[in-house]
Amino acid sequence: MGFKRTRASVAILRMNIAIIPARDGSKRIKNKNIKLFCGKPIIAYAINVAIESKIFDRVIVSTNSNQIKNIARESGAEVPSLRPNNLSDDFATTLDVMSYEVKNLKLKDDDVVCCIYPTTPLLDSSFLKAGLKKLKKDSYCFSACLFHSNPLRGFYIRDKKLHLLNKNFINFRTQDMENVYFDAGQFYFGYAKTFADKKPIFSEDSTLIVLPEINVVDINTQNDWEIAEMKYKILCRR
Repeated sequence: MGFKRTRASVAILRMNIAIIPARDGSKRIKNKNIKLFCGKPIIAYAINVAIESKIFDRVIVSTNSNQIKNIARESGAEVPSLRPNNLSDDFATTLDVMSYEVKNLKLKDDDVVCCIYPTTPLLDSSFLKAGLKKLKKDSYCFSACLFHSNPLRGFYIRDKKLHLLNKNFINFRTQDMENVYFDAGQFYFGYAKTFADKKPIFSEDSTLIVLPEINVVDINTQNDWEIAEMKYKILCRR
């Protein structure tokens, strides 16, 4: 797995590591990270795409679950150890987990790390390769997607009354507004030290890989799951 390297270069080249954080205890979709998606555990897609990209020296799953550990290993990933329960509850952030794993694995500061979410069956290896190429020092490169409808003209309801998000844009034509993107929630490239220090991901220093809408679904509900399966079947026919 990974790049072919000459004997002279091994000592000086950095490692590229994929880390897939996958805890148990999903609230809205039971056992979401290992639920069967079009016939196989959904986490297997994240593991497979990382391996198939051939850009990683190691593909590691970070989990607190023996069941997830076993499925991850069967799918080709490493699970060196189980992470602590205090990093597996509803309050632990992705950066908390990534910082812990980078330190636990004793990675060098300039090793490249890619956090890949376990529920990314629509992720293509070409996006990972693009993210690695675009990564800059002391920053992140992550997946994003263009909002289908510009949210700057959106509104919300509070106390049964409609409120505009931003009154300044109410009379703007959509084509005259800046494109707005959202976090696609698929992968985040950064250097080991950047993750270890928990530097904020969403900053002016970060760069984006913009994904097609067909490749993006934030899976939180059963409806999201079914939409993702439909998109997956469409992509398989292309």
